[in-house]
Amino acid sequence: MGYKIAIVGATGNVGREMLDILAERGFPADEVVALASRRSQGTEVSFGDKTLKVQAMENYDFSDTDICLMSAGGSVAKEWAPRIGAKGCVVIDNSSAWRYDADVPLIVPEVNADAITGFSKKNIIANPNCSTAQLVVALKPLHEVAKIKRVVVSTYQSVSGGGKDAMEELFNQTRAVFVNDPIEPEKFTKRIAFNVIPHIDSFMEDGYTKEEWKVLAETKKMLDPKIKVTCTAVRVPVFIGHSESVNIEFENEISADEARNILREAPGCLVIDKQEDGGYMTPYESAGEDATYISRIREDATVENGLNLWVVSDNLRKGAALNTVQIAEVLVNRGLIQPKKAAA
Repeated sequence: MGYKIAIVGATGNVGREMLDILAERGFPADEVVALASRRSQGTEVSFGDKTLKVQAMENYDFSDTDICLMSAGGSVAKEWAPRIGAKGCVVIDNSSAWRYDADVPLIVPEVNADAITGFSKKNIIANPNCSTAQLVVALKPLHEVAKIKRVVVSTYQSVSGGGKDAMEELFNQTRAVFVNDPIEPEKFTKRIAFNVIPHIDSFMEDGYTKEEWKVLAETKKMLDPKIKVTCTAVRVPVFIGHSESVNIEFENEISADEARNILREAPGCLVIDKQEDGGYMTPYESAGEDATYISRIREDATVENGLNLWVVSDNLRKGAALNTVQIAEVLVNRGLIQPKKAAA
């Protein structure tokens, strides 16, 4: 007997991706319910070869639902996740609302699947920030072998990380450039078309942005609190796919060839690293793919035991929807939850 799954935020970029991935991966669901705010009630969304009518989350009774995949923003998650969890439905939340709660596991299945057992404290599991998810997938297998001391990350993040409005703004601004129309930034602080913006999320007192802080806090929580992490997060005029330039300093010796071999065997990683024209991955090519791609693996001679990597992934998939579904699969495959229908 299968599970009953609810998708909160089913009309958004990530919510639609969750529905696609559940269907693609043949998740053992007897019933899938699409939920959103009242203003989206009645909207139709696709699930495999079916069409689902969106229901209002406010009117939905979660007591007979097994898992809720939530992608509705931090304020909604903060208010609703505990309510839904109290109904016996496990919430896997894609926002930042619960990531730093000590009683809520923050999970990337390839990295720290065993930590999932802590979900029963609140019936909530957190999905990491999109840029952190792909980063830790690449770091984990290297950390196990050579122990990471310090990581310096520069991100090149696509506009889809800012939602549908951000994608529309890039499209409209790009068109405006070609027809010589005026450009007024709305979603972004500066023009994004044919530009890059070194600013994602709000500024903090120390000069870092919240997005940059998320990368270091989440890497420490999932991988190792002793690792030193610094980050500069940049928005680039790409629709889908986040890229990262990653500089790593290890405690133990590790060569570029050793790193390549380790990453080729690592779950979720795909090494595309030929030292020739086009022998690397770009965000455009990652769109619609599940893997975290690693290219430009090379030794950093300026520090002892240093490596550089180029890491690319579809932020809507591994950075959000795919990771959320994979967490649900861990719950099911490890027998951590049973369908309520079967229990009844």
